[in-house]
Amino acid sequence: MQIIEIYKSIQGESTHTGLPCVFVRLMGCNLRCSWCDSEYTFTGGHRMSLEEICSEVERLSPGGGLVEITGGEPMLQEREVVPLMQRLLDDGYTVLIETSGERPLERVPKGVIKIVDVKCPDSGEGGTFRPENLEALVSQDEVKFVLSGRTDYEFARNFVSEHSLAQRVNAVLFSPAFSKNATGTRDASHCLLDPRELTDWMLADNVPARLGLQIHKFIWDPATKGV
Repeated sequence: MQIIEIYKSIQGESTHTGLPCVFVRLMGCNLRCSWCDSEYTFTGGHRMSLEEICSEVERLSPGGGLVEITGGEPMLQEREVVPLMQRLLDDGYTVLIETSGERPLERVPKGVIKIVDVKCPDSGEGGTFRPENLEALVSQDEVKFVLSGRTDYEFARNFVSEHSLAQRVNAVLFSPAFSKNATGTRDASHCLLDPRELTDWMLADNVPARLGLQIHKFIWDPATKGV
């Protein structure tokens, strides 16, 4: 499959935040979100076989651990990424996949934790989530909304309520979008939505979700790749 990079860092998002994790980043995305911070994944990369990928994962995290399959949109390479996920599970890894939910998810192996990033209106890709993927969600999965303003927040709040997400999945995450060109200072000034303002809205509405911050952007320069 076409790979952009494989590296070890800490998990910067989700309920696994702060844990050591190997990231397998695949090439390609069919969406163009306004705040996208991974446009470098749209083209390029290099071909790697399943065996080569698994060997590199084993080198970086011998004997198990956390692995995230990400992109871009990894399900664009469904034919090859599904066997990869199953192989990593069989090898004893805890496997996450980060996906927009625009592609069908029913073939994702049962043991894989799906982190589904439902696109909000201000991303420019609102409405791309496949409603049938709600049926593919199970109790270990997580649903994330990246928010850049009040319109996004209200969309996410209503989506959570209408689809009873808190009863379907392990966690619902509301995360402020970062400026795509952020660099230099490692603080919340780069957030397109002030985390404090978002927190106030969540508390006022008693939303059954948790605030998520991309902690890797507070540890390293926000423009740094491969962390």
